[in-house]
Amino acid sequence: MRPDERVSDGRVTDGQVASGGAELSVVRNGHIIDPASGRDGIGDLWFRDGRIIDRPSEDEAKGPSVIDAAGRLVLPGLVDMHAHLCEPGYEYRETLESGAEAAAAGGVTGVACMPDTEPDLDDAPAVRFVRERAAGVPVHIYPIAAVTMGRAGERLTEIGELAGAGAVALSDADRTIRNPAILRRALEYSRMFDLPIIAHCEDPSLSAGGLMHEGRHATRLGLKGIPSIAEETIAARDIMLAEWTGGRLHVTHVSTAVTVGLVRAAKERGVRVTADVSPHHLALTDESLSSYDTYLKINPPLRSRADVDALREGLADGTIDAVASDHTPRSVDEKNTEFQEALPGAVGLETMLSVVHTELIAPGLLTWRDAVLRLSTAPSGILGTEGGSLAVGSPADLFLFDPEGTWTVDPASFKSRSGNTPFAGCVLKGSVTMTVVGGRIVYRCDVPESS
Repeated sequence: MRPDERVSDGRVTDGQVASGGAELSVVRNGHIIDPASGRDGIGDLWFRDGRIIDRPSEDEAKGPSVIDAAGRLVLPGLVDMHAHLCEPGYEYRETLESGAEAAAAGGVTGVACMPDTEPDLDDAPAVRFVRERAAGVPVHIYPIAAVTMGRAGERLTEIGELAGAGAVALSDADRTIRNPAILRRALEYSRMFDLPIIAHCEDPSLSAGGLMHEGRHATRLGLKGIPSIAEETIAARDIMLAEWTGGRLHVTHVSTAVTVGLVRAAKERGVRVTADVSPHHLALTDESLSSYDTYLKINPPLRSRADVDALREGLADGTIDAVASDHTPRSVDEKNTEFQEALPGAVGLETMLSVVHTELIAPGLLTWRDAVLRLSTAPSGILGTEGGSLAVGSPADLFLFDPEGTWTVDPASFKSRSGNTPFAGCVLKGSVTMTVVGGRIVYRCDVPESS
């Protein structure tokens, strides 16, 4: 190494001054895994002016900023297509800035934020507000706009104006569009702008009053259950409407085996449907609720072992396109109360990859290549955003991951304003050691000590 090369190790402590994105930089000696460019092996990755570049000539390559990635995986930045960042209106739970910092700590370089704010993101000024507020945060923020005004399910938003303001998708967040005629029109209009409709599939008349998955564990605990069919009937309806209209439907946080089968069959028929699953639905079951832990109260609820197995199979075979955190911050008061009163939801930006690594990659159920596809390449493609690739010309959005270290989840150490994680105290395998967005280091930390 030449004396004029400045070395930045992914294992250095947080807080050091990050290099600017305009200078020539190289990530050296890391194991690069990038399905989009076909790279899978030890090598160097060069970038300048916020973009991945070919290896420069010897004359051009003098004095680069060097990131030593020996022993690390070098991966395209994750793209999370379902997160609740709470601003405007619920900043006590999360802000765009704190959510972005949490994302960077989890290797997430792009976050699509749901429109369930106050006010809702249901008009162009609201979407522009989020984009402007997010201009200076560490990662890319992509607003998802509401399908209906006030997310009330009665009157369509001005989809063209929302697309023009920068919305990457449409969703009524955690509310099902109960009127199928409204959803049909939304799917038809959204085709003009090639925006996916992200659907929360739940029939509230079937789930009303439910607190956890309906089954023997709910009976044993004396808690009213939410039947699987509450999700499945709406998923079937929405898929049929997508098939009828030719619109793009994305089924978010799939939680049941039957829904996986519905998506699989629809894809075989050529329906324009995609789907995602959340890490907690891949790792935990309804049996976990035996302690009445409100941090395990999720919507949709944690399901049966058979459902978890089907979700894992669907993710591995490509039926489920993406993993999305469903990052849903809640305050301490909103969780530390009676189980029936506690709000559902869990944070997940900082634990998403480590959960997938621990539960799926390390046991051999998912390859690293497929994990990158599900966590980065596919969600970026569904949303139509830049990212998900380390090919020449792509944004220099990437992160370094130590696959060998382990760490114990401690909500007190989170960058997020909220700590409502179902994995508190769990030992997870692998950790993010550095995150780069637009060629600029936005996060780095020491490697956690092995537990």
